[in-house]
Amino acid sequence: MQNDITRSANKKDEIDVDLRPASFDEFVGQKKIINNLKIWTAAAYKRNEALDHVLLTGPPGLGKTTLSLIIAKEMHSNISKTSGPALEKPADLAGLLTNLQEGDILFIDEIHRLAVNVEEYLYSAMEDFYLDITLDSGPSARTLQLKLNHFTLVGATTRAGLLTPPLRSRFGINERLDYYTADELMLVVLRSANILNVPIEEDAAYEIASRSRGTPRIANRILHRTRDFAQVKGNGTITKDIATQALTALEVDAYGLDEMDKKILLAIIDKFKGKPTGIKTIATAVGEEADTIEEVYEPFLIQQGFLMRTPTGRIVTDQCYKYFGRKKIENNLFEEDYFS
Repeated sequence: MQNDITRSANKKDEIDVDLRPASFDEFVGQKKIINNLKIWTAAAYKRNEALDHVLLTGPPGLGKTTLSLIIAKEMHSNISKTSGPALEKPADLAGLLTNLQEGDILFIDEIHRLAVNVEEYLYSAMEDFYLDITLDSGPSARTLQLKLNHFTLVGATTRAGLLTPPLRSRFGINERLDYYTADELMLVVLRSANILNVPIEEDAAYEIASRSRGTPRIANRILHRTRDFAQVKGNGTITKDIATQALTALEVDAYGLDEMDKKILLAIIDKFKGKPTGIKTIATAVGEEADTIEEVYEPFLIQQGFLMRTPTGRIVTDQCYKYFGRKKIENNLFEEDYFS
């Protein structure tokens, strides 16, 4: 039984990996970024040089990790993956850097969460390709300079504003990924359905795409659940009716708003009377981490015109009041925010 469970888990992992585009040509959307990366990787490969360091920013689920894997493939290089929180001390970083071969890729997700002392070690590694290792301590302390192979650091972050200027300035390539259009996401859904060998009608794919918050990761997650509905409630084909049933069960409405989105907006309207409200107060009110709200929910709500940031806190828009059928509460935007 345990072996069956393990095999099932491994099969799911393989499917999830297979959904990732394997080349720039397979990657849907982000056309300007893709065109630029094609040129930069091709040029660096022709010169037999390591690609300049790359910083990829933008909301989660848009393809930053996938792009790092494609970059490594285009450069015919190996890639090592880690995250900012995982690098707790300089020795953790040193272990990774010293194992990189010439031209290899080091991918650091959530790079804005690097510890300060670890980040400082990166400066010389990125710029001059060496590490200063301190041996012993006290009066007998000495520094050993350790030379590194030329490598490419690909950093990914959802919070570009939290990067320090010294770190940001060392990236020669800086690209921001934007939310996808419904038409682009429809292509993602159709491609994923083909890989999963699930028949899907085009209008059903568009229905899923239009409610996926402009994010391929969410579109693929909804597709997986819609496939379940098609197998149990239908004949295996995802129709628009099946897609609508699945989206209703997942509590994703026509705007792509889910239960947590609505909790955030209603907390401001009902609990705080529409007044400018601090992110930590909102987080406490809805039972979610402030960082998660700021990184996952808030960007989409702002983009869709439901939420605004003001100097004194977050407020909902006229469109939000209309969406919930509520009467707008008039407040002075610049009054003191006692909910921060």
